[in-house]
Amino acid sequence: MRCLLIEDNEKLANAVVEHLQLDGHAVDHAPTLDQAQGFTAVTDYDLILLDIMLPDGDGRDFLNAQRQAEKPTPVIVITARSAVSDRIGLLDLGADDYLTKPFDFAELNARCRAVLRRHSGVAANLLRVFETELDPTSAELRFGGKSVALRNRELRLLEVMFGAPGQVFSKSHLMDRLYSLNEDASENAIEVYIGRLRKRLDGSGARIETVRGLGYRLMAA
Repeated sequence: MRCLLIEDNEKLANAVVEHLQLDGHAVDHAPTLDQAQGFTAVTDYDLILLDIMLPDGDGRDFLNAQRQAEKPTPVIVITARSAVSDRIGLLDLGADDYLTKPFDFAELNARCRAVLRRHSGVAANLLRVFETELDPTSAELRFGGKSVALRNRELRLLEVMFGAPGQVFSKSHLMDRLYSLNEDASENAIEVYIGRLRKRLDGSGARIETVRGLGYRLMAA
């Protein structure tokens, strides 16, 4: 998942970024609306976490602008306001969900998963492709009666591929899904992860195929 966090509270932002990155997600952090608009102008995100009260404006204006521009990126609003009327107003404005401060990271994870499932039209976390199951919650591959544990970025890379079997993903696209703008990584890292995942998928009904000059795709074994 490539996520944009728009939050001016440095302590909270650092904690959220660290938590999501440890879970294998790519996270960009914008402490202001101006910086957030700069990020969204050059990068597509799977999810936006949006604070309301920001130094240079109201997060609701950002949300409204996103929806007026018909940008479908899911938005979870992070707010200190717990009144029912405030929450209804945010949902009516176009928010996909909300979190009331303070919140537990387990709840943040669950709400992110739920919003992404709804956005992709998938009813459950478990992904099934070519008689092979991917469980993002437990970070496991399952096939032939066995389970294979995955590391965080291995899991996130497979989530991308399981979401669109047969589609060719370039190294640059996979880099964009796995790493934030301030992380120093090369496309060689993708080759390393692909090599590991091929071993993880050995014996399953799926394989990762190299499409010369273009990238990689998930195919039936």
